[in-house]
Amino acid sequence: MADNGDDDNQYRIKEGDYVVLKRGEIFKAVQIQPRKKVIFEKQWIFLDNAVGQLYSTTFEILSGGNLKPHELKDSASPLDAVEAGTDNRNIVDDGKSQKLTRDDIEALKEKGLKGQDIIKKLVDNHATFGDKTEYSQVKYIKKKKKKYENTVMILKPSCRILAMMYHGREPGKICHLRYDTLAQMLTLANIHAGSKVLVFETCAGLVLGSIMERMGGYGSVIQMYPGGGPVRAGVESFGFPAHFHDTLHEFPICHVNALLAGTLDTSAKDPTAENTDEKQLNLAAEKEQNQPEAEEQGTPEEESMETNTGDDAGQDVEKTEKDKLKEAKAQVKKLRLEEKQRRLAATAALLKGRNADGLVIASRFHPCPVLLGLLKFLSPSRPFVVYSQYIEPLVECFKKLRECGGTVNLRLTDTWMRHYQVLPDRTHPLLLMSGGGGYLLSGTTVATDHSKPAGSKQAEEPAPKRQKLEDTEG
Repeated sequence: MADNGDDDNQYRIKEGDYVVLKRGEIFKAVQIQPRKKVIFEKQWIFLDNAVGQLYSTTFEILSGGNLKPHELKDSASPLDAVEAGTDNRNIVDDGKSQKLTRDDIEALKEKGLKGQDIIKKLVDNHATFGDKTEYSQVKYIKKKKKKYENTVMILKPSCRILAMMYHGREPGKICHLRYDTLAQMLTLANIHAGSKVLVFETCAGLVLGSIMERMGGYGSVIQMYPGGGPVRAGVESFGFPAHFHDTLHEFPICHVNALLAGTLDTSAKDPTAENTDEKQLNLAAEKEQNQPEAEEQGTPEEESMETNTGDDAGQDVEKTEKDKLKEAKAQVKKLRLEEKQRRLAATAALLKGRNADGLVIASRFHPCPVLLGLLKFLSPSRPFVVYSQYIEPLVECFKKLRECGGTVNLRLTDTWMRHYQVLPDRTHPLLLMSGGGGYLLSGTTVATDHSKPAGSKQAEEPAPKRQKLEDTEG
């Protein structure tokens, strides 16, 4: 029984958890915090009452923004007592079919009627609702539910849900990476627990978080990042446990060439740290310049000297406090730099073995130089996959890999997906859908013999013999 309770606990919402709010096709990732207002679809809500409830529970938003688990009533559906028409050819959309006005609907809301009751009133007061076809009636009710039912569903974050959220709200942040393309990337790269994976991405951490979720906290994930530091906003939305982050390592992409050449110095100081000594010397020089000025101001009279000495004492106290704050900040910065250098050395030790099990690239930068540099860290017979929103960079990578060798089974594919409406005599693709999901370049590394030149194989082959022609004159 205790085990069942523990298993049930992981499916319940807890304070501090990262969750995803869903209404219709709209998603938003938030964190459960006490008495914190959350704006979702232009509405303030509090998530305190969601704590202890199961994930995927639908909540009703009460007055004041509080949540209450939505209770499914056994009341009859608005379609139960309504007959459907054969077609809609005689229905005229003149705006006069609905007898209830906006003021009447607002009055019903003030009386305390919920979404289902308001929809029932709208159906009863609709003059041509019975003439609509069954499909049109379902479509009408679905549209009114979206408008009048004040509910929200709380979901547990996953790579599919977060990919749909980013693609629907801010596709530019994830390079227009669609969730079906992300699933293909995880499959082609053979992501599994216990593996060592290299990741280079500029998709707000979505690809990195998806790989960590697939690995389940086992193995090593090495994030190669551009710029001053890694971006992991999407990883936080997954809400991973602490031991997941122990498997995550980081390495700047600008140090890859130095690591391959063997000239990387992990004990080198940061340029900002080297200037701290100069800053301290400048501060000491400023103090020495300020002291004579204070002495000159105190010479005119004895009374002014007393007041100046009091002011100087107050200034000295302020300066000492400022110096202490600066020293504390410098100490914290020094500790951060030491921790950064320690992580850099640990990640460099992982990469020196050149025995990574997979490579995933999804970036807004040109992938060719990054791919050629990072492939050297992979073991033979290991998969790699590169995503790009456009096909031209991947075509260049394809040609370069063919010229350089060391890879087989190169495939350049276009990801394409369509949603279909499946109904009797009305099955067709949806009118609005994603036009493209980007392109994928995948392949497998192989061991190459660098001792022989590229043309040695052709040189070893015997030259073809020329056929002697007989003279057939006469």
